[in-house]
This record gives sequence, structure tokens and C-alpha cells, in this order.
Amino acid sequence: MATVYNYDEPSDTLYVSFALGELATGVELNEHILLRLNSATRRAVGLTFLEYSVLAQRTEMGPRSFPLTGLAELSEELRALVLEILTTPPVNTILFVSAYTPSAIEMIPITFLQPLALA
Repeated sequence: MATVYNYDEPSDTLYVSFALGELATGVELNEHILLRLNSATRRAVGLTFLEYSVLAQRTEMGPRSFPLTGLAELSEELRALVLEILTTPPVNTILFVSAYTPSAIEMIPITFLQPLALA
């Protein structure tokens, strides 16, 4: 199935669907990004971006990065599944995941959004 993009300009929300009509569980990656996934099939159903224009806005040094603060709230098993989904297609063509390492023992997952050409 093709990826479907639906942008709601008044709320500045972008809905991305990879599997229309499929039941999904929502996982809040941070206060602006929601991943919808089917844990039985271990795949992404969609993404929701709140305040999309802010997330996609570039800075003088490149794309804005955002911490994936919601991962800390997940069970170890769900966190591993979410990271697997985030780093594989189709999600990794929209969201790029990396890590900020403030020390040798601390790692903070971060992401930045590949801006989309919205019609």
C-alpha cells in the first residue's frame, strides 16, 4: 500500500498512513510525534506530527533535532520494538533517528524529520 499524507493546515498537523484502516496502538515519541504501530505484525501503521511546520523547519546549521523522550516511559520490550520500527522503512524515510551522547554512559535518542513537499 502506498503511503498517504494528510496535512491539516488549521491545526498544523500532518498525518502519515502506511496502512489505512489497520488497527494500531499509539506510542508518544515526544509531545509532537506519535507513532501508530501494530505490535502483532511488528510494523508501523502511521505517524502523526503535531506542529508540523515547527518540526520541519530548518535552522542555520541544518534540521532541528528533537529528543525521543517518550521512549523512557516504555517497557523494555516495547521500546526495542519501537526502535526497530523507527530505524526501518517506511518510517526511516521520514524520521531519522540518532543519539546524543553527553557522556560515555548516557545516550539520548533523538530524531529529525525529513521535510515533505505538501501540496
